[in-house]
Amino acid sequence: MKLFYLAFQSSLVYNGYINKWSVAMEHQQTEWKESWRDEYLKWICGFANAQGGVLHIGRNDRGEVVGLAKPEKLLEDIPNKIRSSMGIICDVSLAESDGKHYITITVPPHPHPISHHGKHYIRSGSTTQELSGSALDEFILRKQGKKWDGVPVPYVAFSDFESDAFKAFRRKAVESGRFDGARSGNHR
Repeated sequence: MKLFYLAFQSSLVYNGYINKWSVAMEHQQTEWKESWRDEYLKWICGFANAQGGVLHIGRNDRGEVVGLAKPEKLLEDIPNKIRSSMGIICDVSLAESDGKHYITITVPPHPHPISHHGKHYIRSGSTTQELSGSALDEFILRKQGKKWDGVPVPYVAFSDFESDAFKAFRRKAVESGRFDGARSGNHR
């Protein structure tokens, strides 16, 4: 039988099952948990907001399969919790190794910001971080393909600015060669 590599998980795959002796360590796109807790929805949100990833339920911190008591119930509960708390769909699959069941939750990267109960999370290294303040602002702008200087400031009109400031800016731009004053209309 041939061995082949599953590049997404950086894991060796044999006969369609992840080989427990060759699974790579946890990293930005791979997380292992021995049992399910609803707080892991934050990890899923973080994967969706980054490059995607896989959450394994039923593996210890060394990647060894420890098994799950009631995997069938989790196969129903987890997809519903993901959909209801984030509005996304992930592949939730049952796998087996040495007679022990575990679940893999494969989360694709999303082009738009994903939140979990109104909070945004992102993967940073092998951790999940909540975004807030300027980091959240920058993240949302980046997901929209924008930068801070391309976003209008609310409640500010052109008349709120000093015309002398525009004239000085225009003059310096022309002097530096970055702006052709002839095209600007009034450039005095």
